[in-house]
Amino acid sequence: VNQGPYPECAPRLNAVRFTQVQVEAIRSGVNPGLTMIVGPPGTGKTDTAVQIVNLLYHNFQDQKILLVAHSNQALNDLFDKIVALDIPERYLIRLGQGVKELEHDTDYSRWGRVNFMLQRRLELLTEVQRLARSLNEDESMAHTCETAQHFLLMHVQSRWDKYLKLLKEPKKAEPTPEGHAITQTRVAQMFPFCAFFNNAPGVLFQGLSEEDDLEIAEGCMRYITNVFQELEECHAFELLRNGRDRGNYLLTRHARIIAMTCTHAALTRSRLVDMSFKYDNLIIEETAQILEVETFIPMLLQKNERGVSRLKRVCLIGDHHQLPPVVQNRAIQRYGKLDQSLFTRFVRLQTPTVDLNMQGRMRPSLAKLFNWRYKNLGDLPQVVTSQMFRLANAGLSYEYQMIDVPDFEGRGEHTPSPHFFQNLGEAEAVVALFMYMRLVGYPANKITILTTYNGQKHLIRDVVRTRCSWNPLFGEPSKIVTVDKFQGQQNDYVLLSLVRTAHVGHLRDVRRLVVAASRARLGLYIFGRVSLFENCFELTPTFDVLLQRPTKLSLELSEMNHPTDRNAGNTGVPTPVRDIYHMWEILQERMKTKFSTELEKMEAEEEDE
Repeated sequence: VNQGPYPECAPRLNAVRFTQVQVEAIRSGVNPGLTMIVGPPGTGKTDTAVQIVNLLYHNFQDQKILLVAHSNQALNDLFDKIVALDIPERYLIRLGQGVKELEHDTDYSRWGRVNFMLQRRLELLTEVQRLARSLNEDESMAHTCETAQHFLLMHVQSRWDKYLKLLKEPKKAEPTPEGHAITQTRVAQMFPFCAFFNNAPGVLFQGLSEEDDLEIAEGCMRYITNVFQELEECHAFELLRNGRDRGNYLLTRHARIIAMTCTHAALTRSRLVDMSFKYDNLIIEETAQILEVETFIPMLLQKNERGVSRLKRVCLIGDHHQLPPVVQNRAIQRYGKLDQSLFTRFVRLQTPTVDLNMQGRMRPSLAKLFNWRYKNLGDLPQVVTSQMFRLANAGLSYEYQMIDVPDFEGRGEHTPSPHFFQNLGEAEAVVALFMYMRLVGYPANKITILTTYNGQKHLIRDVVRTRCSWNPLFGEPSKIVTVDKFQGQQNDYVLLSLVRTAHVGHLRDVRRLVVAASRARLGLYIFGRVSLFENCFELTPTFDVLLQRPTKLSLELSEMNHPTDRNAGNTGVPTPVRDIYHMWEILQERMKTKFSTELEKMEAEEEDE
């Protein structure tokens, strides 16, 4: 439907193509009742949730939607995709401290939205003033939202009604002077707002036919109507005089899509209930990571109406094969079963679920490391046909590899303090590979370093600070973080340190392995003690695949720059790295070559000058 002659009036369409199972999940999410969507890594859980929000917004104009997630990162990912849709930003609000992490110049916090509405009111009144000027009416009618509504009824709507009435009258045949052609249709000649739209790009009426011009005229009228409709929504912000009242009105009456974390919901529940906060639809992301009680709280943020809940739809989205809720007390976790989420409980009770079954995140070879945990998990065509996935990783023989790390300087894992596991040999090996990848030309922001323990995370950060941070050739990777904290995120290349050399530790939990193996899109390089992990029964399916390849890091030293023309699955002339000292020698040679190349370039530039 034509919404106006300006470029910003064109609707923003959803460019995502959904699979048959995703369409089934979206259909279920739009229907009333409980919907449970099981989404393995990379299967488009967030895109599915966004489309459910989009359809609910456009088809149920009087309903409000509450979005909840376990972490700020997951909620912001969801919110960013909703912002990109054809949903006016005045209806969106993001509560909590995580709003500062949004990658937008626009402020979506409560006070940011209040300021936006006040600024928008001034912009709209300026438009009304311009409209009044174009109609030769008194410009003081655009002084407030209330006077603007009178102006709409008295001067705008009356002219439009008269225009439609004239168009319905039978067309009079008028003689055309000789030598003159009719350039405008009757619809364009009688349109009363031509002067207002003279700043529209291009010619307003094309003159192809009366039907086409009438559609354009109706689109222009829709634009004017939308201006006054927005002003009507701004009226309350004009009447309310302090920021608190305006913020409360925005949250309880105006906003239609409200996003918050489950922690924020728990902290502000009593205040929201007292404010008579209401919503009709609830969508919870990462439900398998949320405690049962934390899942119930977002359902109870409003008072029941005559003993009946206002909620019409609850959509739970998660993956019970990934990490469960974190419970620090081992006794409560083990004997109280508190680490079981409500989502997992429902799955075990055989509640009907929609299982997404096509991943589009990573190479099919990387997906084999964890897809044995899922039923019929396939690959989208794009991860097979796209050039990014078809080409090999420059300078590296394989797209994934398990690298055996022996004791470094006589020791493997050590604990400077209880439960603070570190492994210096693995830290040095991981950072050395990062430095090598940077010298080949990989962007630093496309590389993430993961580890299974906080102690190792701090040690790797220290090594990176010592060897890389100060040098512009290397810089720092996108993130150095634990596997648990990186759930729900992804990057092109992941370097993983397993740390332990005496006991398998908490990687024995297969759910942690699934998360660790499913974060990389193009390359995964795991550093650990092969003799320890290959004998762990729970991890056998993954390590059987990993150990089909050499356990020494294999490099392609002939490839100097990223990207390469070599296809994935083909190895050129592999150079196995014997140990960390050998890797340091390779790095030294690479750095010498890099410096000499740069020096030659500088000398050539000076000669040209």
